[in-house]
Amino acid sequence: MTGRNLEKQKYKGNPLFKWPQHAGVLRTAWNTLILAVSRYMPLRIKNRVLRALGIEIGPNTAIGLGVQFDIFHPGKISIGENSTIGYGTTILTHETTQDEFREGEVEIGDNVLIGANTTALPGVKIGDGATVSAHSLVNRDVPEGEKYGGVPVQKLDSGDSD
Repeated sequence: MTGRNLEKQKYKGNPLFKWPQHAGVLRTAWNTLILAVSRYMPLRIKNRVLRALGIEIGPNTAIGLGVQFDIFHPGKISIGENSTIGYGTTILTHETTQDEFREGEVEIGDNVLIGANTTALPGVKIGDGATVSAHSLVNRDVPEGEKYGGVPVQKLDSGDSD
């Protein structure tokens, strides 16, 4: 399991006030509006709208009700074929600390299952065939075919029930 692939920029003062430099005011306003509305759209329409914003979504992928995508850079998110993203999940491509603005791509492979209300942080990769349990914090890469869960995510014993 590896860490996260992030681009970092240091700032004096709160870096969140620098967001227009990273995403642009009008683009962010547009993304916010479209992403808010898409959270409640039927699946086939939702996937088309999300693709129009630049999110890569493979065929036969289901994105649950209320899933939130990053408003600054939705185009840094890719989701493979036949994957399922559970209700209320949040997928972020940016984060801030007290002095850094961080960005990173989120890659979700084919045949991935992400349980409800999970948060994926920027710069993570969830490998093909992986399962992430509900209410997890994905703060590092999840290897192909593995089952991970918890806050923060860790490998689940193979003896754990599904």
